[in-house]
Amino acid sequence: MRVRPLFALVLLVAAACGAPDDDVKVTLEHSRFALDRTEFRPGETVTFVIVNDDPIDHEFILGDEEVQDVHESGTGHHHGEVPGEISVPAGETRTATFTFPVALGGSDGTLIVGCHLPGHYAYGMRAEVRVTG
Repeated sequence: MRVRPLFALVLLVAAACGAPDDDVKVTLEHSRFALDRTEFRPGETVTFVIVNDDPIDHEFILGDEEVQDVHESGTGHHHGEVPGEISVPAGETRTATFTFPVALGGSDGTLIVGCHLPGHYAYGMRAEVRVTG
């Protein structure tokens, strides 16, 4: 089978752009986030492997304060195909891939991981991550 040069180039570019740089384990336990790593490079693509060791459901929502505010005031608690947002049922493992922004629009480089199921965020179920470099 002969592969056309343009098609081969498209495959190479797609593989390079879509491949995560790293996997980061996130454990959800006692309604807290424990991340293996909390500092990331601008433009870095990471797959978060989220392990829910709690007997209750949680969410993994990664974004700035505005994203967290929208989720905290919203009514939708189960997420679909949004990068960095996923529902994680009790006792299960899910993955979420996220590419860290190159510019954070005046932010100090801090993003938040939060759970917005009723009462969880107010209880303190959040963690900060930093985009540095």
